[in-house]
Amino acid sequence: MSAPVSVAFDERQTRAAFTLYHPKGNIVTAEMIAALTQAIDGVVENPHLKLITIEGAGADFSFGASIPEHGPAEIGRVLPEAHKLIYALLDLPVATAALVRGRCLGGGFEIALACDFIFAEDSATFGLPEIALGVFPPTASALLPPRVGVARATSAILTGRLQPAAEWLRFGLLEAVVPDGMLQASVDRWFEATLAGKSAAALHHATAAARLGLRRHVDAVLPELERLYLTELMSTHDAAEGIAAFLEKRAPKWTDR
Repeated sequence: MSAPVSVAFDERQTRAAFTLYHPKGNIVTAEMIAALTQAIDGVVENPHLKLITIEGAGADFSFGASIPEHGPAEIGRVLPEAHKLIYALLDLPVATAALVRGRCLGGGFEIALACDFIFAEDSATFGLPEIALGVFPPTASALLPPRVGVARATSAILTGRLQPAAEWLRFGLLEAVVPDGMLQASVDRWFEATLAGKSAAALHHATAAARLGLRRHVDAVLPELERLYLTELMSTHDAAEGIAAFLEKRAPKWTDR
């Protein structure tokens, strides 16, 4: 595998599987964002699809966004494209499910949050570590509060701590947590028991209906979060310092400005 996103269909054309690939850790680069957006465009007209799954190649879903691309010189180009991807996921007329193994962090977690369902292995961990770099996750700031509540979302965004799959299951974010090595088989069984026998047309309309409130919320807040990130946060010393310190493999020197 060399393409940043591969697409495979089942024999009945009722399922599409998107696999993210970037060694190591399936980093969400601008190239991957463009490839995933293109993959969505390529399946959106298929009337038979009932589920699209997104997973990472190898042991992890994603380590998160490309840090070099989030520096002051690149972020003004990359962040709007990342948000277009989120809108595209929320506008898909097909149910989506993130299949999470290993680490699901930062921008990878944001992709999972834009899916209708999240399935995870027991050993999977989730986190939003952006605060350690002097920044915050705009998409997660839009999607996480309506999905798990403001208090839980605030804790995840401000602390940046890694949390196990079982903890997110307890707060209703995950559809299921399954034993390691059983993720694909478990989702296959779930699909056959829940969606396979239903009308694709009905599922498409029901998916749009179920997402309507979330989509309107994202429309209302994500543009403001993007503005806050690009025009205010990125003008601070500490945002640039956090990115630079990470790339230089040193502790950041915060000025609180």
